Amino acid sequence: MHQEYIIHNFEPIYNEQSRILLLGTMPSPKSREAGFYYGHPRNRFWKVVSDVCGAPLPQTKEEKTAFALKYKIAVWDVLAGCEIKGADDSSIRNPVANDLGIILENAPIQAVFATGTKAAQLYKRHCLPKTGIEAVTLPSTSPANCRMTYEELYESYLAIKQYI
Repeated sequence: MHQEYIIHNFEPIYNEQSRILLLGTMPSPKSREAGFYYGHPRNRFWKVVSDVCGAPLPQTKEEKTAFALKYKIAVWDVLAGCEIKGADDSSIRNPVANDLGIILENAPIQAVFATGTKAAQLYKRHCLPKTGIEAVTLPSTSPANCRMTYEELYESYLAIKQYI
């Protein structure tokens, strides 16, 4: 698979009540195909976050957006664009960060969480100097992170509960 430059084209999910910001790295090919965040059928993001909130699993893009807003969760990605091979975060080159000020200046964000180690590294390097807000690193919900059980993911994601 060759390296290609991908431009992030999903709007951030947030409103003036959003209290936490969950940041991935970049939409995977499956997410871009689905046209929404964490769109791979085996990605556990929506299941784990809805379980932590005690809410039914949202299915459609509209349900996922409504769910995130109801629970004061903003969802976006660290990067606006980068060169990447498929969904391999380790292959990322020439990253360009999103302007997180779009959310931070319009919502009372109390905590930032990176959904995976690469998202956390990219946030720290490209966003932290501008935001001044340390990000908490959560484990990736990607199917590539198969060594982590669902129960372990759930336990880690409980960290968001105090803000919702």
